[in-house]
Amino acid sequence: MSDKVKILWADDEIEHLKPQIMYLEQKGYEIIQVTNGYDAIDRCGTDKPDVVFLDESMPGIGGLDTLTKIKEVSSQVPVVMITKNEAEDIMEEAIGSQIADYLIKPVKPQQILLTLKRILDNKRLVSEKTNSDYQQEFSKLFSAIQMGLDYNEWTDIYKKLTYWELKVQGTEGREMVEVLNMQKTEANNEFVRFIEKNYEDWMYEETKERPTLSHTLFDDKIFPILDNTDIPTVLVIIDNLRFDQWKTIEPMVSEYFSMLDESMFYSILPTSTQYSRNAIFSGLTPAAMAKRLPDYWKNDTDDGGKNNFEHKFLEEHLKRKGKDIKFSYTKVTNNQSGKNLVDQAHNLLNNDLSVIVYNFVDMLSHARTEMEVLKELASDELAYRSLTRSWFDHSPLFEALKRIAGKEFNLLITTDHGTIRVQNPVKVIGDRSTTTNLRYKHGKNLNFDPKQVYSVRRPNDAGLPAPNVSSSFIFAKSYDFLVYPNNFNHYAKYYKDTFQHGGISIEECIIPFIQMKTK
Repeated sequence: MSDKVKILWADDEIEHLKPQIMYLEQKGYEIIQVTNGYDAIDRCGTDKPDVVFLDESMPGIGGLDTLTKIKEVSSQVPVVMITKNEAEDIMEEAIGSQIADYLIKPVKPQQILLTLKRILDNKRLVSEKTNSDYQQEFSKLFSAIQMGLDYNEWTDIYKKLTYWELKVQGTEGREMVEVLNMQKTEANNEFVRFIEKNYEDWMYEETKERPTLSHTLFDDKIFPILDNTDIPTVLVIIDNLRFDQWKTIEPMVSEYFSMLDESMFYSILPTSTQYSRNAIFSGLTPAAMAKRLPDYWKNDTDDGGKNNFEHKFLEEHLKRKGKDIKFSYTKVTNNQSGKNLVDQAHNLLNNDLSVIVYNFVDMLSHARTEMEVLKELASDELAYRSLTRSWFDHSPLFEALKRIAGKEFNLLITTDHGTIRVQNPVKVIGDRSTTTNLRYKHGKNLNFDPKQVYSVRRPNDAGLPAPNVSSSFIFAKSYDFLVYPNNFNHYAKYYKDTFQHGGISIEECIIPFIQMKTK
């Protein structure tokens, strides 16, 4: 073997295994020998073995406890448990701890070789099959992207790209990942053209052919559920949750709830919390909010929190639509409010509609640009999904849902917008009143290359407020981000590869709406 497969073998009687070890070394494997669980855990961290052979019965720290610690150090490494004991409870515990296989002593060299080939070749075969399947799908996706898709077809394309991204991420070899990233870039470039061509038409109320948008979400999807049910409905809005992040946490939610519908809708522009989430609750475009409810709406340059009146927006919306229902609104922005949610979880079912706004993902993505530790934790898409899964698994939100999972109610999970990992800086010039967001700018005196951004000279045409006559908006496209010329190179480097939102991309604009029920 040119690159030797590395095996870590932990057994307190390792000297009795010389024949098996010599056999494997002759076959080209590299064997790291340790005699206790503590050394096995340490060597897993330093040597990064491809496979671990672990004796179930060792003095000090036993095999099962060692297995748990190894999985904390390296969750993906396959572990083969070797035991003298065939007791069912031990085997069940080992299998529940995600062992790849187990062997009963005494083990023959041929048994070990077959186990290795099954584990390692299975991974290779899965990778080859996945890559082969995606290669066949590549041409179909490429042709579809070039065909001038409608909003439903773009939703399908995004679902397919996400499916392949999640499949390919677990395979060997970077080539297919790079091909998929190129295809996502091409899709985003075409999607930007689609939005530029159609977005302002969607803002006219008489327009029939348009997707569900932030301000029509209640009319299109939520009110029909409320009107046709006699059981409570819990609406969870996890801010800044992309479709791929939803697919990452879906298996955990599905342990307690059954899927009724997994659909998508479009965030309005800017794809930012101030605009899109207020639009969800009010059922109005930002321009209409500014006109009809000026006491609640805040422009970018206004002082104060921009999402402090979501409860009022929802209250007015329900009243305007004649919905005489009992509702509650809970916003979780810190650990204490999360604990309160868990403690009060059962009270959610005393309402016709209970709304939970959970801000964690948005705080995470913003902090990503400010804290070096999070830059390391969320360095790419795979790490960002992994971090989301880890957060959700230990979150008060998941705990609260589990506490009420045995009751009968409708569970709706959605978001206000997605996010994208930006790559390409674009120069923009603005005055002091220009907004600071990296994916959109709003101001009076904006100078830019019109080919590099989507510009809205008349904000009302895009459903946006115009605080003064010369107000305009510009939006970053695809993987771009907007940077001022002052100290351009510093900020271009600083923000590259950070997760941002507010602009136009598939990941920001097309977002999940999930309907589930208790199992």
